[in-house]
Order: sequence, then C-alpha cells, then structure tokens
Amino acid sequence: MTNAPTPPADALTPPADAPPPSTDWADPRWQARAHDWVAGQLDRVGRRVTGPVEPRLRPWSLVWRVPTDAGPYWFKANNAGTRFEAGLLGALARIAPGRVPDPVAVDADLGWSLLPDGGETLRDALARHRDPAVWERVLPRYAAFQRAVAPRVGELLALGVPDHRPEALPALLAGLLDDPDALLLGAQGGLTPEMSARLRAFLPEYADRCRRLAASGVPASVQHDDLHDGNVFAADHRFFDWGDASVAHPFGTLLVTLNSVAHSFELPDGDPVLLRLRDAYLEPWTDRHDRADLREAAALAVTVTKVSRALSWRRALSTPDPARAEYAEAVPGWLAELFEPDRL
Repeated sequence: MTNAPTPPADALTPPADAPPPSTDWADPRWQARAHDWVAGQLDRVGRRVTGPVEPRLRPWSLVWRVPTDAGPYWFKANNAGTRFEAGLLGALARIAPGRVPDPVAVDADLGWSLLPDGGETLRDALARHRDPAVWERVLPRYAAFQRAVAPRVGELLALGVPDHRPEALPALLAGLLDDPDALLLGAQGGLTPEMSARLRAFLPEYADRCRRLAASGVPASVQHDDLHDGNVFAADHRFFDWGDASVAHPFGTLLVTLNSVAHSFELPDGDPVLLRLRDAYLEPWTDRHDRADLREAAALAVTVTKVSRALSWRRALSTPDPARAEYAEAVPGWLAELFEPDRL
C-alpha cells in the first residue's frame, strides 16, 4: 500500500483554471477500489495477483508494480491534470498497433490503466552498450508512428489531450505569463520580474515563430513531449509514459530527445551525432517535403516546444500534494530556456 501524504489544509492552491485536485490515493477506500479493479481486469485475461503491490508515487501519478502468476503488471492512476493519458494510450494502441504497450484495460474517466511488463528500457540497455546510434532506428519508427496518428488527432482532442498546436501556443503562453503562482514570480527559483517582462516583450516574436511553424505544411500529431531513453522499451521500441503528451507539431519531440542524448553522451550543441539523429527522425517526411525546409521547421519546433514543456509541468503539478514543490521550478525554468541556445 502507498504511504502518500494527505495534503494539509494550507497546501498550495492550483490556478483557478486548473483541473480539480486528484483523488486521495492514500484513502483506503480508494485503494480497495483500485485493487478490486486491477484484480478483476487481470482475472479477465487469466492472471492472478500473487502478492502486495509495490507503489511508486509522484505528484502527477501513482504507479503500482503488481506481481502476478505471469510476471509483473503495471497499474497507473493519473492526477486530474494528466488523466487523459489512459484514454490516449487506449486510442494509440488502436490507431497504431505495436507502437505503444497494449493495455490490458483502461478507464479513461478515472485515469486508470493496466499494462503488461515491457521489459528493460532503452536506458537500461544503453547502460551496458553506450552507443547513441540506436536512436537512428528508434526515431524513424517514432516519426512513422506520428504520421499514422496525424489523420486521427480529432479523436485525441476529444479525449482531452491538450491542444498545443502552433496556432494555440501564443495564447497559451500569454495565459501562463498571467499565472504568477505557477511561475513562482519573484520567489526563489522562480521567474524574476525582469524575465517576466522579457517574456512578455518576446510574445510577438514567439507568435511569429508559431505562425511560420504552422505554415510548414507538416500536420499536427501526437507529441510525446518527454521522449527519452527511459520511456522506450529496448526489445521492441514501444513508447510509453504519455502523461506529458499533447496534440502538437510533431517535430517538438526533438527538444527533449536531443537534450537527453546530448546529456547522456556529453555532446555539445550542434554535434554531428545530434544532427544525424535529427535527420534520421525527419527522413520519413522527405517523401513530401524538402530536407532544408524540414530542418528549418525542426529548429522552429525545438524553440516553440519549450512553452509546451512549461505547460505540461503546470498541468502535472495541478495538485495540492505538497510534494509538488520539489518540481515547481520546472515551469519557469522551461520558459527561461526560450532565450538559451538550441541543440540544432
């Protein structure tokens, strides 16, 4: 059983437009209901729980490792800000089979999902064999997946997946700049008044970049927004952990992926390895677009998506759980990244 803390009465209050607080995962009644749901779904596929669950708790989700007579399964409950993940996972498994884990069950209303174990992650594999070239196989597969999903983005939006398409982002950034609590405005680790003013002055230029990105002709699709080696299974290169996802320009994926590869392998900005991975990712689109145009769009997307990252963190931290304070600097931190050099 999890020992998730019960939020105190004076816990930080989410913004007025934020989703409602998450269910109290420490409540024994909630836990009993979740255990019954997991056991029932496993029984439906001929599996039996064989021991106590092992909880992994974050402000945005509770994950249980569930031991069964056929190996571990994974139960995930999302908070209100990331609840769409369960429905999204079910939709992606139907739209593009074999690219995400096949869920045993999802409850989109509750934000619950139950998945089989996918084995070791790409991070586990890279710890033994440090070679970034594996991403030259992973990224084209992911790009093809995004292309397959693109015609169905209306379905994803209807499930509550956030709309971070380039046309929507300027207004979303303006709204975020009006949220001093999320920005920790004037607080230690937060946005300074000077940076706030700089960001407001940057709004017209940001809107122009979004306009140019939208004009690239590459259709919006699902954008994982946190695609690193810890969210890819090594054996079959399926992609998991979709709580940061949005409907967006697909090339925004490159922001986190290239940052992660650069960090893991200590590569400087513009390193040939990073450029080769960028081109491997863009290759599936070369049947309809010029390579130079695709590279220009990728550079725009990497900048534009920094706002998407700030928004996804605000969404994930829309909870009274005091543990949110450990991560709160990510929201202003990603906005400040707008003025830092990009990897490309």
